[in-house]
Amino acid sequence: MKPANRDRRFRRLPAQLPLVVAIGVACMPVVHAQEATQTPAAKTDVAQKKGNETPSLGEVVVTAQKRQENMQKVPISIQVLGQQKLEELHVNKFEDYAKLLPSVSFQNDGPGFNKPYMRGVVSGDNGNHSGSLPSASIYLDEEPITTIQGPLDIHIYDVARIEALSGPQGTLYGASSESGTLRIITNKPDPSAFQAGFGLEVNSVHGGGLGNVKEGFVNIPLGKRTAVRLVAWDKTDAGFINNVHQTRTYPSSGLTSDNAELVRNRYNNSHSTGARAALKIDLDGGWSITPGLMGQTQKTNGQFAFDPAIGDLKVGHFKPEWTKDRWWQAALTVQGKIGNFDLTYAYAHLKRTVDSASDYNDYSFWYDTLSAYGQYWLANDGSLVNPSQYIQARDGYGKTSHELRIASPLENRFRVVGGLFMQTQTHDILQDYRIDGLADKIDYQGNPGSISVGGWPGTIWLTQQLRRDHDEAVFGEASFDITKSLTITGGVRHFRAHNGLQGYFGYGLGNAFSSDAKGEGRCQLLYGPDRSKWQGFEGAPCSDFNKTISESGNLGRVNLTYHLDKDKMIYATWSQGYRPGGINRRGTLPPYVADYLTNYELGWKTSWLNNRLRFNGAVFSQQWKDLQVSFLGPNGLTEIHNVGQAQIDGTEMDLTWAATYNLTLSASVGVYKPRLTQNYCTLDPVTLETRQNCSGADLLAPKGSQLPTTPKIKGNLTARYVFTLGGFNAYVQGVAAHVGERHSDLRAVQNQIKGNMRAYTTFDLSTGIGADKWNVELYASNLTDSRGITKRGLECLETVCGQQPSAPGSIYSTPIRPRTVGIRYRRDF
Repeated sequence: MKPANRDRRFRRLPAQLPLVVAIGVACMPVVHAQEATQTPAAKTDVAQKKGNETPSLGEVVVTAQKRQENMQKVPISIQVLGQQKLEELHVNKFEDYAKLLPSVSFQNDGPGFNKPYMRGVVSGDNGNHSGSLPSASIYLDEEPITTIQGPLDIHIYDVARIEALSGPQGTLYGASSESGTLRIITNKPDPSAFQAGFGLEVNSVHGGGLGNVKEGFVNIPLGKRTAVRLVAWDKTDAGFINNVHQTRTYPSSGLTSDNAELVRNRYNNSHSTGARAALKIDLDGGWSITPGLMGQTQKTNGQFAFDPAIGDLKVGHFKPEWTKDRWWQAALTVQGKIGNFDLTYAYAHLKRTVDSASDYNDYSFWYDTLSAYGQYWLANDGSLVNPSQYIQARDGYGKTSHELRIASPLENRFRVVGGLFMQTQTHDILQDYRIDGLADKIDYQGNPGSISVGGWPGTIWLTQQLRRDHDEAVFGEASFDITKSLTITGGVRHFRAHNGLQGYFGYGLGNAFSSDAKGEGRCQLLYGPDRSKWQGFEGAPCSDFNKTISESGNLGRVNLTYHLDKDKMIYATWSQGYRPGGINRRGTLPPYVADYLTNYELGWKTSWLNNRLRFNGAVFSQQWKDLQVSFLGPNGLTEIHNVGQAQIDGTEMDLTWAATYNLTLSASVGVYKPRLTQNYCTLDPVTLETRQNCSGADLLAPKGSQLPTTPKIKGNLTARYVFTLGGFNAYVQGVAAHVGERHSDLRAVQNQIKGNMRAYTTFDLSTGIGADKWNVELYASNLTDSRGITKRGLECLETVCGQQPSAPGSIYSTPIRPRTVGIRYRRDF
């Protein structure tokens, strides 16, 4: 096939398949007479195939390489879930599509706090608010949407497709696309026709309550060149974890906590409401402007992990737990041509605020049990107080990004894409660790200061810090068709990254654990005993540290692609990715530097049987250097250190087969071998750097240890059969998904305490019936009620809170959602 033919075939996006919102209900009298331009999911290709001699798989268009291309011609490992597939598989949140992508693993701390990883590039990140930047990024259209504690919780509705780009995407996507990139591509405003739709759902969780989803969209032409698209949703997820009655007596004081007032079933419910609006204006000369605005408010209650020592899906917590996650993002995309070159400018600004309260009782109890810490917590009259701790927090995130790029015509024998990128992220951190009744007028031994942090009555520990991450880059890729069948591509990205962290962390001056290394003790050391001279920081007593780190470097990519014929190609790739370094929240520790991933990959993209069968895959070996490891250190503070090297070898394959007009089968699998290639040792007590050689107690994980969170095998199988029933279109569908056993921690002792996360398999079944403009579906997800675990963790050091793993309040397990049965109704206009 001649390269000149490629651009003509790929310029048009596939037909959009819209749905949903209460907007549709309001518009029903107006739109009822409109001609439907899409078909409900229940009709899956039956009508389209009847006129063909043989069934065939459709073409999939992606923008993974910053231009529109046929997925089968893109020489990278990529999986795509198109709009029809997203609807057929009932995908509406991150966990739904993550289980269908073998390269993706994740830790789950509740709605809005998923931490995705790709191809095994994970070292034990505990999801703390001041941890490493992500090793895998998520984009919404042109804009990155990942913050430190996880990506935005995007409701998957009226979405054109999700692209999963496996392996380093350093040259085109840069920082935090070290191991891969997930891209959520929304449907855009369309001036050619009015469209609208809505969806309603009710579901029930086994052992829990009722949930519901209300969603809808409307596309309104405002002329021949202008349209607006509005999307809205309201979703309630029922809880399934019960907070049961518990009492806890502290050894030092003999005081007892009782959670009777907080006992309730279905403890962990959540509710989210959001909307998305986009306007598209087509100008003369092939230019267009697309501004957009999206926002959501999500409220959750309770705990999304359970305590196996108490019982299945049960916890025994003593303080209120909730989050309120509010965010909005404004975006602007300008596209046009300069000559025959395509020019794109993408801007985005994100604001996210998370208020939360969480129980921290385990920390108090285990430190009192093992070290009698409860004796130090006094009231103003000198009497002992109940040492039960809890956390009140506010995390404020900001992210602003700019990208300007230019691309030559795709049909040229020599073609290029390149541009400039700049991004700034800020994180305003407030973590207030509290004990009710704690002294704010006296200290522990009659010295100056109080047990509470100055100006913060009842606060045993305060973290008030401001983090800023900035990176900028110039990037480019060039491809040359050596022959009609052989193409070589080379890319480079030069980057500069800067990370800074300043503020306060620590105890009050009169606290028994205060020292000159942290808290008000360090304020006094820096500024003297006169408090009036202390340099306050956002309400904290002072700024007791202010550190920065700057880095720069180059990333590369070389690819060789050979087309065996028009339906089959093979490729070989060498590519690099990186993740910036940063400053530790415990400001007295040294900074951590960037880690790098180098990928060697052989892959294939093939279609067979007149495009009835599609079989793609890749084998790869990744070298991970200076990997950043995050873990809880003393006082429950996250520490990040560079600990050596690792290697991940693996293979990924996916197959789709249109077996008959009615039956479609698809399967995908990933097999991975993620392991250390160098011993992981303790810090040198003098330099506070990670040792290079060690043995005995200093050896935290020996060479060959399996990296955590990623299974050695993950895969899924889907079968969908469509047919006619009484003049209506109907279907039945089954999905099986398997996740292999995973380590919960990189460190040997800590992993032994927490234990491995066992392999699990889920089964989803669904059936539906519909006509041209409506369909009804009945589904059951996780039919066998598998108790798959996505994370195992503790509130404090494993060697403290995990001393008695079988005791309540030690180790928590975060499960996948139990069996959920629901019914959906969708209507298009």
